[in-house]
Order: sequence, then structure tokens, then C-alpha cells
Amino acid sequence: MTKHVAVLMGGWSSEREISLRSGKACADALERRGYRVSRIDVDRDVATVLTGLRPDAALNVLHGAPGEDGTLQGVLEILGIPYSHSGVMASSVAMQKDVAKTVMAAAGVPVAEGMTVSRFEAAKAHVLPRPYVLKPVAEGSSVGVFIVTETHEHPPQELTRHDWPHGDRLLAERYIAGKELTCAVMGDRALDVIEIVPTVKFYDFEAKYSPGGSKHILPASLLPIVYQEVRRLALTAHRALGCRGVSRADFRYDDRIGGTAGLVCLEVNTQPGMTETSLVPELAAYAGITFDELVQWMVEDASLGR
Repeated sequence: MTKHVAVLMGGWSSEREISLRSGKACADALERRGYRVSRIDVDRDVATVLTGLRPDAALNVLHGAPGEDGTLQGVLEILGIPYSHSGVMASSVAMQKDVAKTVMAAAGVPVAEGMTVSRFEAAKAHVLPRPYVLKPVAEGSSVGVFIVTETHEHPPQELTRHDWPHGDRLLAERYIAGKELTCAVMGDRALDVIEIVPTVKFYDFEAKYSPGGSKHILPASLLPIVYQEVRRLALTAHRALGCRGVSRADFRYDDRIGGTAGLVCLEVNTQPGMTETSLVPELAAYAGITFDELVQWMVEDASLGR
């Protein structure tokens, strides 16, 4: 019997458009592999839609809330539909960057020094010595991120906007100079390491999702000891947070500091992008896994109680 897979995409987060692109690419891949596919643009009636469809599995390709924060995972658990990626707890913890940092640090994963502040506090005065970074505690894709440098006399005043859409709690962190690195974990295996070189000033939403917005060096040109440490830390963070399926850990590496001491894990993405310019498909391809094989693996890995 042909397996029926619901591909969950879209939603209402700031990353909706990317999710739709990821979802289309994955649904097309599954159809090529012979699955019966239902493409679902997730709305508030998702439980009703899924109850009517009764798929054998759900491929969750949502980015941001409600697909990445444990909410949708809880719905799927209640409905008894096996699903891909991380479960309720890991999704929820990883999405709250401040909580995730505490968990990762306890497991020996180096994280950036910082603190949680209200956006009004952060707009009033510099909360850390410059340069520092301000980012929403629960957004992805560099949405709502500010890098405050020595040239910024005042903190970002956009934070006081009455229509600020990214929540009132921000993470303020010391800015770490150096290389931007990323490493994916697939099941219990760390894949390789990419260095991301932005062709723009900051690897933001545009640089991430526009072809040519950044250059990817794979494998990253690092000392072998540093390269292997990134892989080890990605797997350690994945396990510490309780992630399942595929995740992607992002790092900064200050190579002016000797050895591996300059490595810092910024965050773990439990629902990494699956578009044509995304990092995980690129890392999988480098490991000899085609895009279609990667998507099929995610579906076959789907389960409950994750």
C-alpha cells in the first residue's frame, strides 16, 4: 500500500514564505519517490484537516511557530499521527534561545555570554558593551536581529515600535567576530561543516534565502581539530536538547584564538530550511545523500513520542 504523507508547510510565522518553498520542494520529492502526498498550508484548523485526511505520517516543514515550538508536535501526538523532526519538548526548548543556551552550556557546549532583556530596556540604553547582538528569543532566520557596533551611539530605536512583531523579550549577546559555521545532524550522525561567507554585510534573511546572498564553503576550511570539534558539539547539542531526526547547529568561530577555544554555538534549529539554497540538503548531498533520499529518510524516520 502506498504511504500517505501530509506535508505541513506555510503557517503564520515570519518565515511563512520560506516554509512554503521548503514544503513544495519536499512534496515534489516525495511524489517522485512514489508516496501519496497531501500538501497542507497550515492554518488554525489543522487538527480538523488532519483528522479528515488521516495520513500515515506528517512531514513537518514549518519554520517558526507553531511548527517549530512544540505546538504542532502536541497536536500530532494527540491525533496519533507519526511526524518528522523533533518532539514537543525539544522543539519547545530549542525555540526559546535563552533556555536552550542553559541546557547546552550544562552539556559542555560553549555558548555566547549574554542575558535576556525587555525590548524597552534594550532601546533605552546599551545593555552590554559594544559590539553586541540583540535578537528575539523565539524567532529564526535572523528575523529581528540587530548588530550594535561601536559606531552606534544609541541602541536600535525600532525596538520601541508599537507594531514590533517579535515579542517583548530579547537576547543580548556579546558579538563574536570570525567565521560563521553550520553543521547538520541526521539521526545519530553529524554531517560535515559549512562556512557561510555573506556577500552582504550580515548573513540576514535576504542573504540566507536569495541565490548569491552568501557563499558556502564545503568543507569549511578549518584545522582538522576544529572541524571535528564543530561536528562533536553539533551532535552534543542535538542530544542535550533531545532533538530527533534532522537538526542544524549554527556556530561562530573566532580564529584569532588558538585551537578550539574560539568556538561558540549560537543555536540549534530543529526545523532547518529545505529550499534549493538551504544548508541541510547541501550537507546531505556532500555526504552522498540526494535531496529525494533525505526527504524520504525524514518520512521513514517519523514516529510518535519523540
